[in-house]
Amino acid sequence: MDLGGFSIRQKNTLIVLIVTTIAVLSGLGFTVAQSINSNPYPISPTLNPTLLTPLALPSFPATWTPEASPTDYPSEPTSTPIPTKTLFPSLTPYPTLEANSTIPPQDEKGSPSVIGTSVAGRPLEVFRFGTGPSNRMIVADIHGGNEWNTATLADQLIEYLRKNPDFVPPDDSLYILRTLNPDGLARFLGLDGRVNDNGVDLNRNWDADWKPEWNRDGCWDYRKTTAGPYPNSEPETQALINFLLTTPMDALISYHSAALGVFAGGIPPDPNSIRLAKQIAEVSDYPYPPIYTGCIYTGALVDWTSVQGIPSVDLELTNHLDTDFDVNLKVLKVLLNFSRE
Repeated sequence: MDLGGFSIRQKNTLIVLIVTTIAVLSGLGFTVAQSINSNPYPISPTLNPTLLTPLALPSFPATWTPEASPTDYPSEPTSTPIPTKTLFPSLTPYPTLEANSTIPPQDEKGSPSVIGTSVAGRPLEVFRFGTGPSNRMIVADIHGGNEWNTATLADQLIEYLRKNPDFVPPDDSLYILRTLNPDGLARFLGLDGRVNDNGVDLNRNWDADWKPEWNRDGCWDYRKTTAGPYPNSEPETQALINFLLTTPMDALISYHSAALGVFAGGIPPDPNSIRLAKQIAEVSDYPYPPIYTGCIYTGALVDWTSVQGIPSVDLELTNHLDTDFDVNLKVLKVLLNFSRE
């Protein structure tokens, strides 16, 4: 810059002006950068960011249309509380359970059979493998999007059995219900996907020591949940009851996540359910007895099935992201070869 035409005083004044201008502009730039880099919508500290934005979300088959989704929930993930207006709709208690024919073996395309529908009308899909007289069952994803990796595991097992049908012994038939809570799975992959579209925790809804309220100490309590207005109130529960009463099972696993181990069903735990839990623990790292958190479980699926004479366990995967597929092939072999005392 040439300042030869200015006096010394003018030069000094001009230099001060330039330096001041640069300082102001630098401060403004820093403020703008701060504003750009700040997060105006911080994630709640109670949420696990890895569950809200996992690096690779699972790919679920599109078995329903967006039009079937309830309007109370936005299509994009959100932590908005469940609207109270959807809770406790008027339903007829204990509807008559109509007889249902046994699901046939899979056709050449491996198409599922629908045993009922969710609150929002989404299908409850069961896949069958094998033609033997001894029925075994896997129920996955009772807690929807909060435990989406159990539905992914079910999908992996289904795909594996399509390619390896001889894995199922000749005397067995294996039934896999890939999600008991498709509405929660469709709503949100995280905490807000746990309940069905009536706001009910489906693993508190069964007529097995059912209670309208329970001590939340040591229990899952990150969002509002209910056990339903009465036992077996939900269409998802009713559909599975209908299926289990018309297709008697010799053993059942209900998959959950995460990390607590294997829970034997029954009130108190049924001896055959305990045997099944111990055999699973022997071939895996899933502990039995499970980790005790102080939670008292009421209205649970495997307690109801054990009361019906079906050896049953809740099996918790290692975390909320992985499926432990290789380990669960060993678990599946235990289920298929399990025999009552």
